[in-house]
Amino acid sequence: MSVRRRLVIGNWKMNGSKAENQQLLSDLVKLQNAAAADQAAELAVCAPFPYLQQVADILQGSAIGWGGQDASEHAKGAYTGEVSVAMLAEFGCAWAIVGHSERRAYHGESSDVVARKAAAAIAGGITPVVCVGETQAEREAGKTLQVISSQLEPVLALGAEAVRKMVLAYEPVWAIGTGLTASPEQAQEVHAHIRSLLVQAGAPEQRVLYGGSVKAANAASLFAKEDIDGALVGGASLVATDFQGIANA
Repeated sequence: MSVRRRLVIGNWKMNGSKAENQQLLSDLVKLQNAAAADQAAELAVCAPFPYLQQVADILQGSAIGWGGQDASEHAKGAYTGEVSVAMLAEFGCAWAIVGHSERRAYHGESSDVVARKAAAAIAGGITPVVCVGETQAEREAGKTLQVISSQLEPVLALGAEAVRKMVLAYEPVWAIGTGLTASPEQAQEVHAHIRSLLVQAGAPEQRVLYGGSVKAANAASLFAKEDIDGALVGGASLVATDFQGIANA
């Protein structure tokens, strides 16, 4: 029987305002306090960089962690617009999402860059949430597992010690923000493949999250699968009751 604790992370993406964040986070803390006695899941939110101090101030002392939506592979220097791991750490971040499909697609991030970002996060004491996933065209061409293996290759090449300090997230690109969700069986097939790669890498018990239009209504069926250890949640993380509902699923 697996002893991996369920992990549910909210990715706010480019959403929020000071007023909206105040309400959302306050509601989350209240819901979390009410659920703390019987909730199995670990919770965290990854907010836009400008709001990290606000997030830290509100969540400090709660059971909810927080993190950034990206992290630079560089420690410092002439990298306009980038945010380093050390900067995230100063705001108390425990997590950093790296390799999200939107970063790969819109910012041209390669899997090698993602691996370097993951390594930088680990070196700075932050847990990277490494995202992988295939497009609709790649799935229809029967290349899903091949794509996932390719995306993970440089990450797993960092070695077992590094891999044991990260979380992986499978997010099929065709299911992100579309309302479409991989069936529990489709998701489990990919998660089982990722688990087999983790076994080969010497880190079999690392958590693997599912992301892609996760909602309270479908979370339980996904979490029931052997190799799905939680969720990376987009839109539903912006509504406190929805996010808590996923955690409670």
